[in-house]
Amino acid sequence: MSRLVVENLTKIFTLGFFSRKRIEAVKNVSFEVKEGEIVSLVGESGSGKTTTAKMILRLIPPTSGRIIFEGKDIWKDLKDHESIKDFRRKVHAVFQDPFASYNPFYPVERTLWQAINLLEKKPSNKKEALELIKESLVRVGIDPKDVLGKYPHQISGGQKQRIMIARCWILRPLLIVADEPTSMIDASSRGGIIQLLEELRKEQGTSIIFITHDLGLAYYVSDNIFVMKDGEIVERGHPDKVVLEPTHEYSKVLVESIPKLYRKLEGL
Repeated sequence: MSRLVVENLTKIFTLGFFSRKRIEAVKNVSFEVKEGEIVSLVGESGSGKTTTAKMILRLIPPTSGRIIFEGKDIWKDLKDHESIKDFRRKVHAVFQDPFASYNPFYPVERTLWQAINLLEKKPSNKKEALELIKESLVRVGIDPKDVLGKYPHQISGGQKQRIMIARCWILRPLLIVADEPTSMIDASSRGGIIQLLEELRKEQGTSIIFITHDLGLAYYVSDNIFVMKDGEIVERGHPDKVVLEPTHEYSKVLVESIPKLYRKLEGL
């Protein structure tokens, strides 16, 4: 069953004082995400993948097209505060820059308290809420003593991303949009972040849209891959089909850019 359906999604930005210059950032993009499925949007900077993600997250409106989540058009059917709040509970993001996800003036656990405030069934008291926060941190491989009470500049980028995934664990969203979640953290932390997302998928049936410029990484994590260039999907399908039998010239370039050692390990 499809959890998310994107139909003919288009986004046009107008630039200049008189709005004469138009940039078509996303052009008639369509795809589906099934329950418990990981799909990747792959492309270089400026390909339209992040703009697509922002529309799915209800951060910027589309110029045309529809985004159907759990049977509802998120831009036409969600009109009141409660329906939008429910959407925020069910659809969550892990952004590229872990440093920008935190307010430098608050302890890092504030983002977890905010998640608890979004829950329909909240803990009955502050002690239970704190236990839930600690449990979420343990689930993502963090000792609560290492981060509770600390400020963003006092913890690593990898820890920041793990805390964002702990937030997802508390909220149990139906869909996570992960926009380059490993690109700004050290190599030793990247595998752990991917593993945590995979565990959320397996344990909770969470669907994941994984956004990356790295086709090799997408091949490793995805059930389906959608290659984007200049705002359009130019290649789509199972990872084996996209990587082993690419038809579009841009896809072939991406395949050639996969590190040779990685390709050897995967048998590509």
